[in-house]
Amino acid sequence: MSASKTVLEINEELARKINEEARQNPQSPYANKFVGIANGQVVVVADDPDEMSRRLRQIEPDPQKCFGVEASRDYDEVEEIWGLG
Repeated sequence: MSASKTVLEINEELARKINEEARQNPQSPYANKFVGIANGQVVVVADDPDEMSRRLRQIEPDPQKCFGVEASRDYDEVEEIWGLG
């Protein structure tokens, strides 16, 4: 890890790389999975976000050192959320 980068920046960079790989290669082990990252390393690959979060908290209790990504998701796509009111 570079001393000039924060843990968050390192985690975000890894998350971008994982998502890019998953979107380009449907055979990637991360494709359509929820990936938990702690301290610059992949520590959890799960089928749902709750499982990822639970396992990530067990591995690294400090949330500032953790990051989660839904691999294969297009994070540039704008989604509208409609509510009943």
